[in-house]
Amino acid sequence: MSLQLIKNAIIVNDGQQFKGSVLVNNGRIMDIFSDEKTFPDCIVFDAGGEYLLPGVIDSHVHFRDPGFPAKGDLFTESKAGLAGGVTSYMEMPNTIPQTTTCELLAKKFELASQKSLSNYSFYVGATNNNINELSNVDFSKVCGVKLFMGSSTGNMLVDNGKSLKELFSQTQGLIAVHCEDEEIITKNIELFRAKYGEDVPFRFHPSIRNDNACFRSSAMAVELAHKYNTRLHILHLSTAKELQLLSNDILLSQKRITGEVCVHHLWFCDADYDKFGSLIKLNPAIKTANDRECLFSALLDGKIDVVATDHAPHTLAEKNNTYFKAPSGAPFIQHSLTAMLEFFHNNLMTIEQIVEKMCHNPAQLFKVKERGYLRKGYWADMILIDTKQTWQVSSENIFYKCGWSPLEGQKFRSAVTHTWVNGNLVYENAQFNETFRGMPLEFT
Repeated sequence: MSLQLIKNAIIVNDGQQFKGSVLVNNGRIMDIFSDEKTFPDCIVFDAGGEYLLPGVIDSHVHFRDPGFPAKGDLFTESKAGLAGGVTSYMEMPNTIPQTTTCELLAKKFELASQKSLSNYSFYVGATNNNINELSNVDFSKVCGVKLFMGSSTGNMLVDNGKSLKELFSQTQGLIAVHCEDEEIITKNIELFRAKYGEDVPFRFHPSIRNDNACFRSSAMAVELAHKYNTRLHILHLSTAKELQLLSNDILLSQKRITGEVCVHHLWFCDADYDKFGSLIKLNPAIKTANDRECLFSALLDGKIDVVATDHAPHTLAEKNNTYFKAPSGAPFIQHSLTAMLEFFHNNLMTIEQIVEKMCHNPAQLFKVKERGYLRKGYWADMILIDTKQTWQVSSENIFYKCGWSPLEGQKFRSAVTHTWVNGNLVYENAQFNETFRGMPLEFT
């Protein structure tokens, strides 16, 4: 690979921004400097004074591969991610077959090596009876264990008390948990089905999968983590009530219990169900405006550590159904960064804070090796954003295989214009290098 110089950029990194250049050699950052330098035999890229950020690490996606080719796959969804500045992702195990053994993990990594345009890792799924299998997982290559303490797409619910004790006491890696109490949800389903039959209005989704269901399950997970000193990461927090379970009085590097918020829980609230219906039916449910505001405050004050997407595509034919038949989940990876940048435009967050929550903190929380920052010796995962480019989400510029987004029609005031993965320019103004393949992530 040739020597590359990205010059005339506003570099955002480690809570600072400055005008400078990045020198890349063999896929890694060789130098970062603010003065003018020239290099022989160097490919020069002029950033035009735009913001140069580390690539986004999305630590929570469902790419539906293998098993759901109509919804998405490792090629199409990683491609959509590049258009949104996502250079690395961590993908969930509720595929077909479910990724619950080391053998199936190995097959998934092999599949990604053939298809993924960005860097990747995969969670291994916990079940009620695979604790022995989890003991053989190499957590220098695998991002964590996914535990469903509430059933969602894929029916991987772990609800056996003995199994939960074994998982929390014996698992060596990080446990990432989906927390919703199944007993509360089942009772609520019975109540609403008795009243409305199969045609429950979607606005009652947060009443069925309510804040009590989330809190009871999250509190149980935190209790188990404290008891066994387990490394616990609570996924897609959706309620103000759960925030009391988290701490912001210690550094992220010292936390044993961490939390994630997804873009949709910061963007929508329950008042939006009447407009969007099944398109924003997600688990956990989008809740009240007050929950949304509390989640945003917790993101800023450090109780919540990372922003992810829970990118989970379904076909429109599947979504265009009555309440119980419409699956939960929606695609977000292409639009997550530009959505978060709206908070910058509205003076609610700085670009440095967005980079912290979407690039730095995922790398630190999961101990990703040599990514998530613009630093000498790190892999050159970088994105260039134009904060003056207004555009509108439409079917013509959506790259998800499912072809739709709940954000269709939304106007954004920033755009990702260029994406580099491992020093390779793989996305430039809606044009892709589809021959490139990413690398497996490594963890320290």
